[in-house]
Amino acid sequence: IKGFVFVMDLRSKDFISNYGPGICSLEDLGISPRIIFLEADENTLYKRYSETRRQHPVTNEKSLLDSIKREKNMMLPIKQTAHHIINTTGLNVHQLKSRILDLINDGCTASCLTKINVVSFGFKYGIPSDADLMVDMRFLSNPYFIPELKPLDGESEAIRSFLLSNPETMTFLEKYIDLLDYLIPLYKRENKAYLTLAVGCTGGRHRSVVIARHIFEHLNKKGLNPGLIHRDIDRDLK
Repeated sequence: IKGFVFVMDLRSKDFISNYGPGICSLEDLGISPRIIFLEADENTLYKRYSETRRQHPVTNEKSLLDSIKREKNMMLPIKQTAHHIINTTGLNVHQLKSRILDLINDGCTASCLTKINVVSFGFKYGIPSDADLMVDMRFLSNPYFIPELKPLDGESEAIRSFLLSNPETMTFLEKYIDLLDYLIPLYKRENKAYLTLAVGCTGGRHRSVVIARHIFEHLNKKGLNPGLIHRDIDRDLK
């Protein structure tokens, strides 16, 4: 079984007493769980509880610090069985996410996980609400005004040849792809989960489709496994 993550702590009823038997039951089923144990130093835990004003799950102690100390002692046997231990002292939420993802994704770092989608669209139908980077292709010659090309869409060879034979198109693609090759690793470094590259033209049927396809093919060759969506390609021609 892959893709299941269970988070447990002392707030779970009978957590300590059921932990060992629970692990054994999984192993009897042929399931080998990987245990990641999170901890922090006592001062950090004290500060976190004080700032959030949350009640510590061990409430029958004289002070918060005593509760933290007792929790550490109670969790020690589980810590000793862990495959990985992460000390969260000094880590922010983004750093912690990165550390955990690095462990659970079989050597793939957190930066591997950015999902890139290339979306073509028509401005007349609205800009995609999730666009992170957007380019406007309305500076290119519009096949819409050429009678024999108007009924076709940007996935046809005739439209692709018409646009990609234009030196301005190729100059743009060269410069924009250089920009993407620079920016995407920076987005990955910040553990951005989704990156939507929006490419627009008037109706979303011709120019944006060709450019989006070209960008998609470049990113795919780089092993980035992007998605490609032609949002408005099937809109009725008017």
